[in-house]
Order: sequence, then C-alpha cells, then structure tokens
Amino acid sequence: MIYSKTESLIMDRIECLQTFVRVVEVGSFSAVARELETTQPTISKQIAALEEHLGVQLLRRSTRSLNLTDEGAQFYQHCQQVLEVMAEAEASVGRQQKPSGLLRVSCPISFGQFQIVPRLKKFLDRYPDIKIDLTMADHFINLVEEGVDLSIRIGNVQDTSLISQQIGVTRRVAIAAVSYFEQASEPQTPDDLLHHNCIVYTPLATGNEWHFQKDQKVIKVAVKGNLRADNSTAIREAVLSGLGIAVSPIWLFVDILDQGELKVVLKDYEPTLLPIYAIHSRGRFRPAKVHCFIDFLAAEFKHNPYLSDYGQPSQSNMS
Repeated sequence: MIYSKTESLIMDRIECLQTFVRVVEVGSFSAVARELETTQPTISKQIAALEEHLGVQLLRRSTRSLNLTDEGAQFYQHCQQVLEVMAEAEASVGRQQKPSGLLRVSCPISFGQFQIVPRLKKFLDRYPDIKIDLTMADHFINLVEEGVDLSIRIGNVQDTSLISQQIGVTRRVAIAAVSYFEQASEPQTPDDLLHHNCIVYTPLATGNEWHFQKDQKVIKVAVKGNLRADNSTAIREAVLSGLGIAVSPIWLFVDILDQGELKVVLKDYEPTLLPIYAIHSRGRFRPAKVHCFIDFLAAEFKHNPYLSDYGQPSQSNMS
C-alpha cells in the first residue's frame, strides 16, 4: 500500500506515540528496541523527534534510569487515552472481520508444554491471520512492562488492576513413583503424609500446607520433605525418580499414568481444585485476537475432565 505524504506523517506520528508509551511503561530504550525488533538508536531517535516536534523535553535520561518530566507525564496520560481510543475503534471494526495481528501470551511452563502448545495448531488453523508470541514462566510477569496481551495463570488472582476470566480448573492428585512405595507404606489419610517425604511446589499460595476435600470438608496438612521447587517440570522429574510424594495436576502425569511406574494415593481425598484464569490489562475494550483465544481455550478445557468441573475423571483407572 502506498501512502500519501500526509498519511505517512500521521502513521509516523502514531508510531512515535506508541514508542513513547512503551518506553515509559518499560523504562528502557533497549528493552523496547528488542520488543519491536529494532535498535536502541532507532528508538532514541523516535523519542528525540517527538520532543523536537513538541518543543519540550519529555524524558530525563541518565545512565541508569529514565524519568518523565512534568510535561512528559502530562503528555503520557493523553497518549494513553489517544491510543486506547484508536485501538477501540480498530477493534470495533475488527469484530466484523477475522481476528488478526500478533498475540503475546504468557503461561506457566509445564501448563504451556502440556496444555497450550498442543492446541496452538488447531487455533492458528482456525485464525490464520493471528501470530502468537508465547512466553512460558512459572512466576507471574507484569503484563504492561512485558507487553503481554494475555496471561494464563493457575490459582487465585490477587491483582484487582487486571481483568481475569475463569476458563477452567486444574484437578490434582497425590502421586508418587511405585519405587518410592517399595520403601514406604502408602498413606491412607492426609495425616499420614506427615510421615512421608513430600515434594513441595513453592509458587503454590498455600506453600507446604496441602488442602484436601472429602464430604465437603477441607482437611489441611503441613507437609515436609527434602525438596522444594518453583518449577512443575522439576516436580514431575522428582516424582518419577522416586524421591517422594507430590500433590500435582493430573495433566502433568496423564501421559505416563498407564505405564505402571506411578501410583495415585489418597483417592478418597481430592486436593482442592485450582482455578485457571485468562488475565489481561484493564481497559474499555478487549481486542478481537484476545477475545477469540480466551473463548477457544475455555471451550477446549470445558471438554477435558482434568481441566473442568463438568465431570470428575475416574481415579479407579489410575495406577
């Protein structure tokens, strides 16, 4: 497409506003350059050109930080409003067309590996005009600073500045390797876990206090063991090695449950369900690309017994 001189000027001006807002949000020229796949000098020149056009200094630069001037702070607020209105206008038209554009998504590592990535082909086949940039990390990232459109998280969300929509639940089990039980008796009640080596997943809000449900009653047990890890892949490998018992999502082991190496225990006591949320920044609208991905995952999880509460998987079929 060939733009007129006036149209090109408008496009350049919009690009400068978008760059300025991202620099303020991230606090780094180089970080924005990496995000936009360009160079730090290019970003610096865009901000300098914007300042020259406005006739004011927007940012105070030092070797260690970037700080808004008073004029910069005022301009930043207006830029946010302008860009949000523009995005809302584009989204209102986009809803009548096929969703498109780059969708930046974050999710926990193992959940991404086992539940998100295997579904991406189906989603991208349905929406060929969308491209996905996937970041997998077990810690919660700042959506604004990282430029993430949508984050998939397991567990309750505390940040009220974000919009969260529950799209499923994670069912969990108490599980260990058969080799572990060759040296230790199987627990019959949650209290028996006090005499076992328990592998703790540290990002869990309850820490080493494991919660179980039976007959609508919650049973809490403060477990202990010689391994704590902040990565569920590490938990999986520790369980497979015979180190101890873990309370983990069923989907983390479902691919190998029928091989006879693992055993689910405490089948009469279900660990409390953990909600799965789709989280995005608060705004007056939700882009079509975000909307369709949330709806897609919700529909996928609804029909999976390990990711929904529409039907409990039979533990009698588990080793």
